[in-house]
Amino acid sequence: MNVLITGAAGIVGTAITDSLSGAHEFTLLDVVESDGPGETVVADVREYDSIRPSFDGQDAVVHLALIRDGDGFGADSRAVGWSADLQANLEGINNVYEAAIDAGVETIVFASSNHAVGMVEVRNAPAVYHDEGIRAGHDEPHRPDSRYGLSKSYGEDLGRLAAEAHGIRFYGLRIGAVREPRYDHPYGDAERGVEEGAWERGSDAYEEQVARMKGLWQSRRDLAQLVDCCLRDDTVEWDHFYGVSANDRRWLDDLAYARETIGYEPRDNGEEWTEPPDISDGA
Repeated sequence: MNVLITGAAGIVGTAITDSLSGAHEFTLLDVVESDGPGETVVADVREYDSIRPSFDGQDAVVHLALIRDGDGFGADSRAVGWSADLQANLEGINNVYEAAIDAGVETIVFASSNHAVGMVEVRNAPAVYHDEGIRAGHDEPHRPDSRYGLSKSYGEDLGRLAAEAHGIRFYGLRIGAVREPRYDHPYGDAERGVEEGAWERGSDAYEEQVARMKGLWQSRRDLAQLVDCCLRDDTVEWDHFYGVSANDRRWLDDLAYARETIGYEPRDNGEEWTEPPDISDGA
């Protein structure tokens, strides 16, 4: 299958190409040079004419590209209002979907986010981290916790329009927490905080980060498998799925639905980790 990945040089993009090299023919589009397998295109999704040629001949597009211009578009920003970042990302989503429709691409896989339903976490933290029965099931409506979450909700809704009006298969992946290889474990965020001086190992803040990630973590290989399941599926018109591993305390919970619908069988479980890996040898 010919697959175009936007934002291919990022953490999620490299998780896909690291695991699926050889499974598909990738075209890697980003604003910086990508070193993964496949043809590399340097272009900005905000510039329609620069990206449109890359969609020709593609069977699917995986849209990951995210613009952060520094005016508070991060996932922790809950301000209500317009911003340059919000405008840029809505424009990027529109351009990618329009190019896919114009080129006759069959499938769009969109990197949505847990932040599209993030108010479930905001309103229930820290209990939601400790498996107290709080769940966002497959039928959870959009509850964005930020402008970032709002843009992801928009991407899902525009994807439904593309599917129902133009016949493209659409898959919105509400990704939990995928990290770079060094931090690809449920202690990753806590350990990063130690390295940055935010807290000490074993502190309450450290343990809360571990508890959060043990529910929200999706390993890089599980993320790649989820994307592959979407690319290989030929039954879904439009749908969304939660991007988490088989974590015992996951609060984003549609694993049974994802298993039945597209065959997603995650291999990892955050609860199997009782301590961070030993990286003293540089591994």
